[in-house]
Amino acid sequence: MMETNLKVMSQSQLAKAVLNESGQNVNLCYQCRKCAAGCPISYAMDYKPAQIIHAIRLGLDDLVYKSKTMWLCASCETCTTRCPQEVDIAKVMDAVKITAVKQGIKPTIPQVASFYRAALSNIKMFGRMYEMGMIVGLKMRTFELFKDVGLGMKLFTKGKLKVIPSFTGALRTWKIFNRVKSIENRESKI
Repeated sequence: MMETNLKVMSQSQLAKAVLNESGQNVNLCYQCRKCAAGCPISYAMDYKPAQIIHAIRLGLDDLVYKSKTMWLCASCETCTTRCPQEVDIAKVMDAVKITAVKQGIKPTIPQVASFYRAALSNIKMFGRMYEMGMIVGLKMRTFELFKDVGLGMKLFTKGKLKVIPSFTGALRTWKIFNRVKSIENRESKI
């Protein structure tokens, strides 16, 4: 009987963090690039999704963290549905963003991170998306106060932006946010 020595590939720190955060094993990816072929945003990315996955596997954490790709990801999950290995690439991108934020790494595209924070605080406050409040929150975070004013006025005059928010479902949403906060607090103590 022939003995074989199989060297077990060690995971990079980021690959471990992605696995812990999202449950996705990036080592399953065999670089078929179907994810990149279907991505509607890949034209604007500095690295395609398959390249980011490969960089995570190789331990090129700085390259991944400095990339625009994870911040541009629209989370449309086209990549995920196309993956023959069933790697949820959208979850991987989210996990990389979460890991970067936890490590204090500044977003490569700060406007996207500002948009996420504005949208989330808006939903937390009103229980659903209130567009006018979302726009105001985003403008206050990015200090781009007069950018897109013309578009905003067109939307307002056509009745697409409501002046008064709806609080439908706000109580239920507040409970969800409180539950998540308590889970996060418990996990941070472990």
